Amino acid sequence: MRIHHLNCGTMRPWGAPEGLVCHVLLVETATGLVLVDSGLGLDDRAAPGTRFGAARHFVRPAFDAAETAVRQLPALGFDPRDVRDIVLTHFDADHVGGAADFPWARIHLTADEATAALHPATRTEKARYRPAQRSHRPTLIHHTARDGETWRGFTAATELTAVSSGIVLIGLPGHTRGHAAVAVDAGDHWVLHAGDAFYHRGQIDGSADVPRSLLAMERAVAHDWRTVRANHERLSELRETAAPDLLIVNAHDPGLLTTARATSTS
Repeated sequence: MRIHHLNCGTMRPWGAPEGLVCHVLLVETATGLVLVDSGLGLDDRAAPGTRFGAARHFVRPAFDAAETAVRQLPALGFDPRDVRDIVLTHFDADHVGGAADFPWARIHLTADEATAALHPATRTEKARYRPAQRSHRPTLIHHTARDGETWRGFTAATELTAVSSGIVLIGLPGHTRGHAAVAVDAGDHWVLHAGDAFYHRGQIDGSADVPRSLLAMERAVAHDWRTVRANHERLSELRETAAPDLLIVNAHDPGLLTTARATSTS
C-alpha cells in the first residue's frame, strides 16, 4: 500500500517554536482510500469554540481550509468520495475534526475509546470529547484489540481486515482511555503512527530538547500519566531495536513529518 504523509492542521502552542502539525496518513488500498486520523476539518474553522474548545487558546490552531484532508486530496489526484474508512488513534478534536468532511466514511477506533468519547467519565474526558465532533452522526466501528495477537512486541493488536490487510490497530492507552497506535504495511517498510503516545521526537530518541510547554500540556491532559511515561520507554526501546523497515511517527512532531515525507519519496 502506498502511504502519503499529510499535515492536516498547523498549531502554534506557546513555548514551542517549531510548532505542531496534525500528521495524517492517506493510505491507498486495493478497495479505496483510508485515512489514519483526520486532523482538522472545514467545520472546525467555522465553529472553533464548539468543536475544539478552550484548548485552542493554548495550541492556537491555524484553521487553514487548504490544510484539511478534503481539500488536499484533489490536489493529489484523488476523489474525496473514495475515502471509505478513517482509523483513529483517538477521538481528540485535532484527530477527528476532519472526519465530518467525509460523513460517509466508517470510523474505526478501539472500543475503550468509543466508550470514553460517548460516555465521558472524568473531568478531563468531559472537556476533551466535544459532542459537536459527532454532529454528523458518524458510523463508529468499535474494535477490541485481542490479547495474544502481537505486532512487534505489542500484545494487544488486531488487523483491520475489514478495512484492508496490512493495517493493524494496536492498543496503547495512556494519553486517553482507549488511545491506539496504527501500523500500516507500505510494502518495503512499515509505518507505525503512534498518535499522541508521545509529543516530541526527543522523548524517544533524545535528539532534541522537549519544550517544557509540551511536557506540561501532555501531562495535564493525560488519562494515565504513568502509562504515558511507560509508553515513551516502550517506543524508545522499539526504535533502538527495530529493523530498518520500521518508521515511527507521531501526530504532532513536524520533524518526524519531514522525515516521513523524505522516506516515502526516496
